[in-house]
Amino acid sequence: MTRDPSARSATTPSPWLVLGAALIGISFAAPLIRLSNADPLVIATWRLGFSLIIVAAALLITGGWRAWRTLAARDLMLATGAGILLAVHFWSWNASLRFTSVAASVALVNLQPVFIAAASAWWLDEVPSRRQWGGVSIAVVGALVVGLADIPGGLSGIGAAIFSGGAGDGSGGGSRALFGDLLALLGAVTAAGYYLIGRRLRKQLDVWSYVGLVYSAAFATCLVLALGTGKVIGPQPPRELAIFAGLALGPMLLGHTGMNWALGHLPAFVVNLTTLGEPIGATILAAILPGIAEVPGVGTIVGGALVLGGVLLAARR
Repeated sequence: MTRDPSARSATTPSPWLVLGAALIGISFAAPLIRLSNADPLVIATWRLGFSLIIVAAALLITGGWRAWRTLAARDLMLATGAGILLAVHFWSWNASLRFTSVAASVALVNLQPVFIAAASAWWLDEVPSRRQWGGVSIAVVGALVVGLADIPGGLSGIGAAIFSGGAGDGSGGGSRALFGDLLALLGAVTAAGYYLIGRRLRKQLDVWSYVGLVYSAAFATCLVLALGTGKVIGPQPPRELAIFAGLALGPMLLGHTGMNWALGHLPAFVVNLTTLGEPIGATILAAILPGIAEVPGVGTIVGGALVLGGVLLAARR
């Protein structure tokens, strides 16, 4: 009989401790991506490639790859779909950091718990309460505030920002910033699907056998997209390789893999709330790192606070 990955033994670490470590890992993602000069697809491809080296070693040591033989075709398709969603998430979010601020991008991409709450009612049998839907509404308002903060003139400037075709400075106002905000929202939707599938499949697979499938599908997707669009995968300078390795070790293996482990012990909605701390950690790092030194504006801070407060309220039963 196959052991249920969600079952905990006396030696199993607390999911909350694992999520705390994962939060530290994911907080380094946005600042590291901002420091890289590589194309977003190239960043994602190398990040996943470095991660798969360690995942492959873990699969060989634990023998977790044997669990793949027990999966039905539908489960394999779900795992592949999760990998494709993860690849699109990485591309869209990485690309958003080229157009909008770190604080705005991370706050918007972390609306993913809102989308999970909406989908959980029919896919995971986790129906949000009235309090949770109230929190969702506050979070959506906060997301709008963050987006409007990047548009000169606020509400009156939306039309001009969309139709003018003007460019911002890569981290501030204009239609470039609005486009970056929309990319970050796409990253939120695709990440939500990735975590929802993970919650379902982690009931059957341990963490290494699960991430081995998903990260491989994500790597293949990013590689095909990069080569198909003429991106130069390599060679890369040592500085870029160091950034890619940092993304693999911190945000990918400590962050994503830690959260995927927790999906075997906690609901997807609860696990994904870990990302709520990322805007705080990433914004602090973006402000203090000399290569970025990006101080968020008042609108971004207020909107981000509303997003965090709203989703925290939605987490309560």
